[in-house]
Amino acid sequence: MALYKSYVNRTEFKDYDDLKQNLEIKVPDNFNFAYDVLDALAETNPDGEALVWCNHKGHERIFTFKEMQELTNKTANYLTRMGITKGDPVMLILKRHYQFWYILMALHKIGAVAVPATHLLTPKDIVYRNNRADIKCIICTSDEGVCEHVDEAENDSPTLKLKMFAGGLGNKEIDGWYDLDAEIEKESDVFERPTGDKATTNDDMMILYFTSGTTGHPKMVAHDFTYPLGHIITAIHWHRVKKGGLHLTIAETGWAKAVWGKMYGQWLGESAIFVYDMEKFIPTEILSIMEKYKLTTFCAPPTMYRFFIKEDLSAYDLSSLEELTVAGEALNPEVYNQIKKATGITMRECYGQTEVVALVGNFKGMEIKPGSMGKPSPCYDVDIVNDNNESCLPGEIGEIVINTSKGRPVGMFRGYYRDEETTNKAWNNNIYHTGDLAYKDESGYFWYVGRKDDVIKSSGYKIGPFEVESALMEHPAVLECAITGVPDEIRGQVVKATIVLARGYTPSDELAKELQDHVKRVTAPYKYPRIVEFVDELPKTISGKIRHVEIRNKDTKK
Repeated sequence: MALYKSYVNRTEFKDYDDLKQNLEIKVPDNFNFAYDVLDALAETNPDGEALVWCNHKGHERIFTFKEMQELTNKTANYLTRMGITKGDPVMLILKRHYQFWYILMALHKIGAVAVPATHLLTPKDIVYRNNRADIKCIICTSDEGVCEHVDEAENDSPTLKLKMFAGGLGNKEIDGWYDLDAEIEKESDVFERPTGDKATTNDDMMILYFTSGTTGHPKMVAHDFTYPLGHIITAIHWHRVKKGGLHLTIAETGWAKAVWGKMYGQWLGESAIFVYDMEKFIPTEILSIMEKYKLTTFCAPPTMYRFFIKEDLSAYDLSSLEELTVAGEALNPEVYNQIKKATGITMRECYGQTEVVALVGNFKGMEIKPGSMGKPSPCYDVDIVNDNNESCLPGEIGEIVINTSKGRPVGMFRGYYRDEETTNKAWNNNIYHTGDLAYKDESGYFWYVGRKDDVIKSSGYKIGPFEVESALMEHPAVLECAITGVPDEIRGQVVKATIVLARGYTPSDELAKELQDHVKRVTAPYKYPRIVEFVDELPKTISGKIRHVEIRNKDTKK
């Protein structure tokens, strides 16, 4: 049986309501994923595939659970010998390199705090993270000039004591750096679980994420050692991974979405994790990989599915796929319809944040309503409220919140690290405010509207950018778009569409008028964009999310 069954009260539910009301996640004392899950799998399923890795150069590595355990123990021994102890913050900048998995597990075993980060960080970004989190050690890839960026940041990072690289260099050396790949080979593959004060507890900080910073400086999201068990909801009840399956989530290891789909829940379900270590996203490459390795479950943000439907999907054998899931941004109905037409698979959307696990989703036993985020997750008390914290009526737009009066759910963060003011602002009176707006229909399905700061108020109407973006995305000329409000003396704000065109289309006044008329036909006419701007690319965070605030600020200054 899959290992997750040891941590839940039940595994079978007759429908969504049964799942929502009755699923309980059992958290043992002093749970540590690396010992209690990885080591358990290495004992019960030593030859089972844990990680299937390949890259764009044609290289491939397949790791069993036993091999992953041995590499984890060697790494833990080496890091301990180098002075890494319980509570030490260690930044990991490892792209999609396979070393990330056993290094992360080693940090869990030691009780050190893992701080994943993207390779797209500038030296200034690294300095900010080093000093906000007191980073003691950085382990990074030698690709993309990352080592050079770390070196540049070092003089302004007084807590940084150790620099290690993993992958990409072979036998080369860099002054002041340790070659982790070479060093761990010298270590024992046995690492005893610490006891006493060196042992981890459920309340200890395990992993620390910096948010993507769509509106300001990144916040530090602190998760404890119980966090992985929350991803039973993510992987088992949303991704629907299965024992012996092969799951791919398109995510770089610097972001929380990686452990949503590339780590905890998948191994709890005894599914192998698939990793394609790519330089850049090329739709045809991903489709070929799906076909070659016979993936069973797959998850990606809507943007990537939008690129897929521009290709000839009939040219690929995708018959091994059983589940397709989508998250990261709201799903446009047009993408849903095109993917179902091409594959026969009903895509299932989910909404969550770095602070939580799958919070609202389309779970087993639910009718799917294209464009809806789904219904509240089991184990979470989720609601939509108005400015007075009163539950909204069906159709009324409000903020998505979590009620924690009965306790903090498994998988929810402990707060923003070293930022009590921001924590208390977002989470007060036992209500956590997500900052995202939505409405629910008569059946209890949630429909995304947009970030609270992104909603447009025009002539007395509240206009959510997502609905207008969805309407535009149905037009074949539109590859990507962002809807924002522009100040207007008469209406307060007017709707603006910033659009990246698909191949074969060129900007023109005629096309702008055609797109405006299209929106009027698809949704309420008052929501149409009175301003249309064609651009080559949209401003995005380093995690790929559109920065609506940057577009708004630019327009305000005009």
